[in-house]
Amino acid sequence: MFDASQKMCIYMEGALDNDSGKMGFGLMRFSKHPIIGVIDSKFAGKTVSEAVGLPYDIPVFETVEDTIKRGSEIIALGIAPSGGRFPSEWDEPISTALKSGLSLVNGLHDDLNARLGHLLSRQGQVIWDVRKPEHSYPIATAKAAQLKNKRVLMVGTDMAAGKMTAGLELYAALKEQGIKVGFVPTGQIGITLMGKGIPLDAIKVDQAAGAVEQAVLEQSDNDIIIIEGQGSLAHPGSTATLPLIRGSQPTHMILCHKAAHTHLRYPVSHIPIPPLDEFIRLNESVAEVCGSHSKAKTIGIALNTNGLNDELAAIKMDDIAKLTQLPTTDVVRIGTDLLVNALLSN
Repeated sequence: MFDASQKMCIYMEGALDNDSGKMGFGLMRFSKHPIIGVIDSKFAGKTVSEAVGLPYDIPVFETVEDTIKRGSEIIALGIAPSGGRFPSEWDEPISTALKSGLSLVNGLHDDLNARLGHLLSRQGQVIWDVRKPEHSYPIATAKAAQLKNKRVLMVGTDMAAGKMTAGLELYAALKEQGIKVGFVPTGQIGITLMGKGIPLDAIKVDQAAGAVEQAVLEQSDNDIIIIEGQGSLAHPGSTATLPLIRGSQPTHMILCHKAAHTHLRYPVSHIPIPPLDEFIRLNESVAEVCGSHSKAKTIGIALNTNGLNDELAAIKMDDIAKLTQLPTTDVVRIGTDLLVNALLSN
């Protein structure tokens, strides 16, 4: 969509220090664009590392104007608010960016071309509504089960459990080893990073599995396909995991879990996260449907230990490895070797 040399700033007002900033965190970690700054007035004058402890020496600015002065060419909405709606209080700063000639990356459900497109004035300036689906998709027919490759679905115990991060880290590690590997983005961060994909939660429910199937079949020449996970079977507000399972017909799964969490995130924090060994069996059973579909084997745990010190993180990894009898690692803190080895040996 954009030239990788174009400079990017990330709008994260009020979100740099909480989970709603996951789009911004993903861009900081994986984007090929030079990121000249993050906008969050609460931490202005600091770096991201100084503000929230993440390993990025990216400066934090108070206003959009501050990043424009430093040559920003693209502004990305780094926040994923509940419901994916564009709040009215963002109108002024984002309008300022567009009037100044910046392009916009919008990962929300709202169509910002319709809302703000009249502010575009420069040649090559665009608003990329990442979550805009195709007009229609085919109905799934389990064709992916006929492929001879490995299809790895990232599943989670909750929303924002690290499915995209673990999947991209695994993809990069396999690619570095010279393995013919593909990645199917299914959410706004993955699509933004890869330049294409399927905005799963914006697709009609009857076509969702077909959209996944189509994307997997398009990458059928790869020996391994990593499918970005969405939602969770444990979450009462999520419908995304089932079409991912049906469409991709996974041969393998990796369970992603936030080590510090015992309950689902707000607003359903009254619901405890199931024991991981039982939850693994649930995902595998749903995939297999009493033996009528191909079997999907969980090969490892991608544990998100953010917020824990090294000692507590190590204890959590050891406890979960013993409970599940599966290789368990934090792909950010430790690396992907355990998961790569498990995938290549199964």
